[in-house]
Amino acid sequence: MPALPARTDVLIVGAGPVGLALACALTQLGVDHVLIDRNDGPQPGTRAAGVQPATLEYLDRLGLSQELVAAGERGQGFQLHDGQRTLLRVPYDELDTPFPYVLLLSQQATEQHLARHLRQQGGRIYRGHKLLDFDKDFPGVTATVAAPDGTVHAVNARYLVGCDGVYSRVRDITGIGFPGDAPQQLYALADVRLSTPYGDDNADTTFFLSAQGVLLTSPLAGGQFRIVASVPPGSRPPTLSDVESFLAARGPAGFPRVAEVVAASTYHVQERVAQRLSEGPVYLAGDAAHTHSPAGGQGMNTGIQDAGNLAWKLHAVLTGLAPGELLDTYHRERHPVAERLVAFTSQIASLALVRGAEAGQLRNRVLAAAAQAPGATEWLAKRLAQLDIDYAPRLDAPTSSAHHVGQRVAPTLVAPHGLDWTLAVPKSSGGPDGDDQRDQLTVRVLDSLDTTLLIRPDGYLAAVNVPADPSAVQSALGRYALGQTS
Repeated sequence: MPALPARTDVLIVGAGPVGLALACALTQLGVDHVLIDRNDGPQPGTRAAGVQPATLEYLDRLGLSQELVAAGERGQGFQLHDGQRTLLRVPYDELDTPFPYVLLLSQQATEQHLARHLRQQGGRIYRGHKLLDFDKDFPGVTATVAAPDGTVHAVNARYLVGCDGVYSRVRDITGIGFPGDAPQQLYALADVRLSTPYGDDNADTTFFLSAQGVLLTSPLAGGQFRIVASVPPGSRPPTLSDVESFLAARGPAGFPRVAEVVAASTYHVQERVAQRLSEGPVYLAGDAAHTHSPAGGQGMNTGIQDAGNLAWKLHAVLTGLAPGELLDTYHRERHPVAERLVAFTSQIASLALVRGAEAGQLRNRVLAAAAQAPGATEWLAKRLAQLDIDYAPRLDAPTSSAHHVGQRVAPTLVAPHGLDWTLAVPKSSGGPDGDDQRDQLTVRVLDSLDTTLLIRPDGYLAAVNVPADPSAVQSALGRYALGQTS
């Protein structure tokens, strides 16, 4: 492997799914960067196992979605059960997205696909390299990195991004607080092979609620199943016998016998959000910025979308398209998302872990009633799929349009082109005659629109009712990036 570069525009610490997604995006955008990771390769184990539709939409911009979908299983949605009785089902098939399903794929496999894609695009991972320290060195940082052979190198970077997990070295050195709670709740996780297939009609991720605790079952690629169970503090990673006991006590009747435990671990829940996601030229993303209950399969997805929000902003500032203040919007947009996520997953976990027969019966009645409420399951599906994220400063502001700045623009309405900006123009506007591609800007001419839309590289709306002239819009991209529409 070539020697670690002494200078770069962006130093990324951590080659998990978040760091890899950021590196893939920066490579695609032509931004010079260095990606280091202290480990020799992707870490085995259970961990995250679901890629949500919003994440697939972003990974599609990176050219990754097709191979990931081919490698995984398409989960139809989520269910909550009381024994054999279905209390609530949240289907994904009506979601307005090209990916109306949760992709069931292990985090290890997701990382392997991201790493291979990065290499194919000309990127590189410096494995076995450990961040020791860094100092602010205006206008960036100078980082001290230990190489696998024990030699120490200095790397001067304009920006540093910590994607190095819950126990982030970057966050600690920066001095950013990580407040929150560490509930005394432990989960046992196991990826297993079953003695016989469980059937195509069981493609939902299913939560079984019982007095013995919560149990989750979810199909995975390659004929495997994921089993998650709440366990007492101090429990060890589950054995085959443990998994069968969980299924017998909490799961559905007729679940096949477990033939093999492929991987097993335990997960201690922490619910924390970094006080801020940036400090000068240093940024936090993924678990370094927020951690929470695994309920609902939200964590890895939120981290990849952190990377998607940050990547195009780094590119815009480094290329001079926009001033440095654009990077301030990373914290303003993503920190509320993280706080909302922690609250949401905590509510799900609290609901699942209700103790006592009377409280459990009350919970089940509430869930069954919620399932019958108009729009409830549709709202929950959109929330779990992370398609409801909105960066609008005031959602209650009156508007005469169906569109507002900061909202997600569905790819089913306006098809993206990589990490370009997209100008969507009504056919009746008298503007361009047809679709076009220019430097950083893709033009789409559509019958279905009544106003022009300018869409950011991460799929969110930058401006409404902009000129239909692509040249005029292209020359003002920096102003639109900052949300300045006049």
